[in-house]
Amino acid sequence: MPAVLGLNFHHDTSAALVVDGRLYAAEEERWSGIKHHRHTRKGVLTAPARSLNWCMEAAGIGPEDVDAVWAASMRPTPAAGWWLAKERDELAALLPAPLGENLRLLSHHTSHVLSGYLLSGDDHAAGLVIDAGGSALGSDFGPGRERITGYDLRPDRIDRLHQGMPLVVPGPVGPRRVHSSLGHFYRNLAQRVIPPGDEPEGSMMALAALGDPLRYGPQVRELIQLGDEGEIRVAHPMGSADSGTPLLIGGRAWAADNVTDRPEAERADLAAAVQEVFADSVVHVARHVQRLTGASTLVFSGGCALNSHLNGHLAADSGFDTLFVAPAPHDAGTAVGAALYGWHYQLGQARLPVPTDAAWGPEPGHISDTLVPPGYRAIPRLGKALAPTVAALLADRHIVGWVRGPLEFGPRALGHRSILAHPGHTGTRDRLNAIKRRAAYRPFAPAVLAEHSANWFETEGDPFMNRVARVRPSRAPRIAAVTHHDGTARVQTVSADHQGLRELLEQFHRRTGLPLLLNTSFNRKGAPILRTAEQAVRATAELGLDALAVGDTVLLADHVPDPHGLLLSNTRER
Repeated sequence: MPAVLGLNFHHDTSAALVVDGRLYAAEEERWSGIKHHRHTRKGVLTAPARSLNWCMEAAGIGPEDVDAVWAASMRPTPAAGWWLAKERDELAALLPAPLGENLRLLSHHTSHVLSGYLLSGDDHAAGLVIDAGGSALGSDFGPGRERITGYDLRPDRIDRLHQGMPLVVPGPVGPRRVHSSLGHFYRNLAQRVIPPGDEPEGSMMALAALGDPLRYGPQVRELIQLGDEGEIRVAHPMGSADSGTPLLIGGRAWAADNVTDRPEAERADLAAAVQEVFADSVVHVARHVQRLTGASTLVFSGGCALNSHLNGHLAADSGFDTLFVAPAPHDAGTAVGAALYGWHYQLGQARLPVPTDAAWGPEPGHISDTLVPPGYRAIPRLGKALAPTVAALLADRHIVGWVRGPLEFGPRALGHRSILAHPGHTGTRDRLNAIKRRAAYRPFAPAVLAEHSANWFETEGDPFMNRVARVRPSRAPRIAAVTHHDGTARVQTVSADHQGLRELLEQFHRRTGLPLLLNTSFNRKGAPILRTAEQAVRATAELGLDALAVGDTVLLADHVPDPHGLLLSNTRER
């Protein structure tokens, strides 16, 4: 029974374990309650202790049963000599002895790309990783950290073909530093557009749909030069980790500490320009990687792959026939990539099947009588009546927490720890934005029965909610709660073997004629997606949801009437 462990000790601390062809994976934030499990002190490393323990317990093995241990490197200094050994020793000391002794390091970007490629089902693919910065271990083309890396990927080899690196070039007053980090570029601009307290990158992507990219587009384009051979040059300091230097655009100094001084319309115009220039830059690199590899599939990963609008552009304009975005393209996914690397390339095991979602974590447990909060009543043992009952609640425009099966891995709720609502009513959308304390311009995503997707959307979504699609104009009025200002939606396609949402979507379709639901993550503002039934009950009461479904039990708020007698009749039958 071969077993390989993959770990990430840095941002989005996580653990992944492949045992006998089955993947177990979880993020440490789901136990700590701290989003991204991020520390207040920069550079602090921690082992994913609780997620690691869960993986071991769920697989029924101990540390001594693990054949290989791999972790994504994040050492920013050159990887040669004692620096690499120092990082390995530092990480090994955080693990139980049998695991620490077997620990080996894989480059950060290679871990990223393999978290997608080895689950894509493609034998030959191009890989592209773009983020703020990776490790020095993968910097084969010169000193510094990974920023942009292109790969040619096959079952028997991993070839790094392209790398964007920082440069020092002559300037009018002496040498100047030129950066290649599109991740830093997007984050820096987001911090100058989005007020503190809102997640900057995701909020700027949403706000961009309200803006005019032409207003500031020429000035933003001056910040990035696109060169031959996929080269990217970002003007200093916007391509670095400098978040404090004001940006002079439109005769104004844009800075993180004066964001609220700008009207939302102006900020939307700058956001639209940044989004457009950012997407064009990534497409520029992707086309170069396509020319280098001749592959028909692009596997995209890294923090920038969370930008679903960018992914829509990549799918349409990059020259590839197929785009596969890793199920968890952010840093937590490097644990999955590291584990799959050891499983396939080191141990020579067959690749895992293409997943329908990323439900690789723990089950939620059950609602006991002692958990029912004031203001709610429990209707247990609904059995097969659960899905039609919840579909009736959703059809009546109630907002329902939905907790079912293994926990998702990654930042998107894919129908296992979700809040669901009717996709056609903007009033429900606005209420949900207020419940989650989100900016009113931020959209919600639809989960759609895969076989009906083409009837409602002009372009493709994906199973992991990582890509926007254009809503068919004739359909948009019927699904106004999930249609963004620019006529797009971040679509999750739900296949026939999806264990979380499939039956409920089918029931809702029969009742309403709509084969889709509004699906958003079950969490409080600034907190991770919740893990357990107990957490779901508390969050339901605190957020004021109308109902909660866990297992075959529904909690119904006292103000919500029995949906057409379903709950009462289902209880009497038992």
